[in-house]
Amino acid sequence: MSSSVAASDIQKNFGLWHDRALKEPVRVTKYGRETVYLISAETFHQLWASYRRAGSTLELTDAEMALMDEAQVPAEHDYDYEEDPAPDAGPATGH
Repeated sequence: MSSSVAASDIQKNFGLWHDRALKEPVRVTKYGRETVYLISAETFHQLWASYRRAGSTLELTDAEMALMDEAQVPAEHDYDYEEDPAPDAGPATGH
């Protein structure tokens, strides 16, 4: 659960909110609207480490591509597109 505070209160009592952010994220609002979060350095580094960036398959090694080629979908997640109903003609145009 995070605390919520107005930006003006952060200015007046930064030390208090700094210490609170060491324990939990602090939601900062400006004119009643959420604008930013104040978080600890530890939380920031955990989030940054878990952030995944998209990359091109051109960046993969041959070994990584081979692993992808050999990958199998588990039976419980297997899907047969032929089971899908035929697409309809789309929304009526009213003509």
